[in-house]
Amino acid sequence: MPTIVHFEIPSDNIERSKKFYSELFGWNIEKVPADQLPEGADAWRIYTQDHKGSNGVNGGIHKRMSPEQQGITNFVDVKSVDEYSDKVKQFGGGAVQVPKMALPKMGYMAVCSDTENNTFGLWQSDTSAK
Repeated sequence: MPTIVHFEIPSDNIERSKKFYSELFGWNIEKVPADQLPEGADAWRIYTQDHKGSNGVNGGIHKRMSPEQQGITNFVDVKSVDEYSDKVKQFGGGAVQVPKMALPKMGYMAVCSDTENNTFGLWQSDTSAK
């Protein structure tokens, strides 16, 4: 069953966001290597742990791309971004906001909205993604 596997936090000031979340929750935040991002992108990976020290759901911080991008986006792991992008459109009222794109050596993603205009992401792991 598809489940949330990643979250993205848009930020107007990356350094301020990194400081806030690392001090508030103790999250470890590291720069994502350029070869794992689309050309020209800049992002930071967030590593979380639960109270027992077990790994939690990890996320990322990136520069806010538009004023409309207000909230945190949760990404759901699916077998095929193409298949689920089609399903989003089939189920009446959903839309694909950002079409499928590759994150090199990691996988594919798309950003969608539901019938209430809430944003969520689709994620397909694939280490051969280019």
